[in-house]
Parts: sequence; structure tokens; C-alpha cells
Amino acid sequence: MSANPEHDVTGDVDFVKESQSEEFQELRKTHRSFVFPMAIFFLVWYFAYVLLADYFHDFMSIKVWGNVNLGILLGLLQFVSTFAITAAYVSYANKKIDPQATRIRERLEDQGVK
Repeated sequence: MSANPEHDVTGDVDFVKESQSEEFQELRKTHRSFVFPMAIFFLVWYFAYVLLADYFHDFMSIKVWGNVNLGILLGLLQFVSTFAITAAYVSYANKKIDPQATRIRERLEDQGVK
């Protein structure tokens, strides 16, 4: 029993049954429909940069502006893309994932689970 009674479980949850419920499966599908394609995109983008840097020195050495070459620009874009993917995921989660998760949580709370 926890020291805080507000965090005690007042009902039993069959986690296996819940994980197999249609609502939870839809939540997983929604989550995966964003995460897997975005992860593949980012890994391809990241390894493309590594391969370009390792094998295409002349290409990466192309001057873009002053001492800034294509390699530096693409390297900085790695950071930009990381922040963009994070922002896109937060937006996607707020619109798609969180409402589904809230419905599941509310249903469980209605069954007496805190």
C-alpha cells in the first residue's frame, strides 16, 4: 500500500485484456503510424549524411556561403530536422494520441481504477 491513498488502486485491471481491447489496439496503431515512418525517415536521413561525409568529400566541400560548405549546412540540418520531428510528434500526439489515451483512462477510472 502506498503512503498516498490517492494513488492506491481501487480496482483490478486485467492488463492483458486491456492491451487486447479494440481501443488500445487503435491507440497503438495511431502511435505506430507516426513513429515508424518518421523513425525510418530520420535514420535514412542520418545515415545518408554519414555516408556523404565519409565517401563524397568533394560534394560535401562545396562552398555555400563564405566558409560554410554543404557538409556544415547538412550537419546543421540534422539538428533542425530533430527539432522539427519533435514538434511534429508533439502536435500529432496532442491531436490524435492523447484523446484516445484519455478515453481509455476515463473508461478505466469509471470502472473504479485510479
